[in-house]
Amino acid sequence: MSLSKRYLILITIFLFLLGVKKGDAQDTLRVSIQEARRLAFQNNANIRNSTLDMEIARKKIWETTAIGLPHIDSKGAYQFLPHVPSLPPGTMGPGTPAIELGVKNSMTFDFTASQLIFNGSYLVGLKAMKTLYLQTNENTEKVVQDVNESVINTYYMILVAEESLKNLQKNLDNVKKTEYEIGEMNKQGFVEKTDVDQLELTANNLLNAMNQVIGNLDVANRLLKIIIGVDAKVNVRLTDTLGSSYTQPSEVANLLSAQFNIEKNIDYKIIKTAADLSKLEYQNAIAAYMPVISGFYNHTEKTSKPAFDFSVKDVLGVNISLPIFSSGQRMAAVSQKKLAISKMDNTRNLVFNNLMLQADQFHTDLKLKFEKYEIQKKSLKLSDEIYQRTLEKYKNGVSSSMDLTTTQNQYLASLSSYYQSIYDLATAKTKLEKLYNINQELNK
Repeated sequence: MSLSKRYLILITIFLFLLGVKKGDAQDTLRVSIQEARRLAFQNNANIRNSTLDMEIARKKIWETTAIGLPHIDSKGAYQFLPHVPSLPPGTMGPGTPAIELGVKNSMTFDFTASQLIFNGSYLVGLKAMKTLYLQTNENTEKVVQDVNESVINTYYMILVAEESLKNLQKNLDNVKKTEYEIGEMNKQGFVEKTDVDQLELTANNLLNAMNQVIGNLDVANRLLKIIIGVDAKVNVRLTDTLGSSYTQPSEVANLLSAQFNIEKNIDYKIIKTAADLSKLEYQNAIAAYMPVISGFYNHTEKTSKPAFDFSVKDVLGVNISLPIFSSGQRMAAVSQKKLAISKMDNTRNLVFNNLMLQADQFHTDLKLKFEKYEIQKKSLKLSDEIYQRTLEKYKNGVSSSMDLTTTQNQYLASLSSYYQSIYDLATAKTKLEKLYNINQELNK
C-alpha cells in the first residue's frame, strides 16, 4: 500500500470518529433550571399557540379598524338584446331616420367609493378589539406561568429521583458487602443463616425500590422533554443540584418577606379585563339605538350607448339608517348586558377574596414546608449516624439483624422524607411566586 493511500485511510477514519463524537455531543442536552425555562419559552406548544393567538388578535384589530376606512368597489356587466326597439322614421321630424332606443351589445363598468361617517357599534367594537387583544396577551402570560411551574416542578422531580437512586445504590452496595461478610461468618458458624437471609431480603427490597425510582425517573424525563419542546431521542442531563439557589434559605426568606400586590396577579388582571369587556358589550347594546351614516361616490361607464341615454355618470350621496321600532328587542338586549355587568362585578369580588385567601394559605404553606425541610435535614443526619453505628455493632456481633433492619428502614424513611421535603419546598415556592407574579419570565 502506498504512503498516500495510508494517509487517505487515516484521514477517513479520523473524520468518521470526529463525526461520531459530534453526533454523541448533539444527542446530549445539558440544562439548568433557567435554561430549561428558556427552552420552554421558545419551544413549548402551548406557549407557541398562545403567541399565535396574540398575532391573530392583532390582525383582528386591523380587520375591525378597516371597516371604518374608505372602501372602493367595482363591478362590470355585459348585456345583449336580440331585438332593439326603435322609433319609426320621421318621429323627430319630417325626413328623420329611425332612432334605436338601445344597443344590441353593451358593457357597463361601475366604480363606487364609500366611507363610514358614524356608527356607534363600530366605535365600541374598535375598543372591544383592543381589549380582546389585551385579554389574549394576559392569557398568554397565564400560559407562560403554568409552563414555568411545570418546568420547575418536573426539574426538581427528576433531581429528587436521581439523588434517591444514587443513595439507594449506595445502600445496596453496603448491604451486599455486609451480606458477603456475614455469609462468610455463617460458613464458619459464627452467625445463623437467618442473618444472611435477612440481609438478602433487605437487598431485594432496596432493588425493588430502585426499580420503582428508575421507572418514575423515565416518566419524569419524558415529561420534561415534552414541556421544553425537545425531541424524545435527545438525552437530557440536568446541571443544577438539589442544593441550588432556588431552595436556599435566603431565597425562601426573600419570598416570605414579599408583599402580595393583587393588581399584579394574572388571574385578577384577566377578570378585570373580562369586566371591561362586559361594559363594552353594554355600550354596544346602547349603540344599537344610534343612526348609521355613510357617504358614497359612484361613477358609471358604458362601452356602447343608445342615441338617447339619460343615465347619470357620477353620483355623490349620503346614506342614513335610523332605527325606529324593534318591538322591545334592543331594550331587552340592553337590560341583559346591564345584568351581565352586575354578575361580572360579583365574580370579580369573589376572585379578589379567593386570591387574598390563597396568598395567606400559600405563604403559610411555604413557611411550614421550609421548617419541615430543615427538620428533615437534621433527622436524616441523625438516622444515618444511627444506622452506621448499628452496622458496625452488627459486624462485631453486638447488635442483632433485627436492629440493623430497623435502623436501616428508619434511615431509608428519613432519606425519602428528606427528598420529599425538598420537592415540597420547591413546589410551594413556585406556587407562591406564581401567585405573586414573581420570576415568571421564561425568556430571561
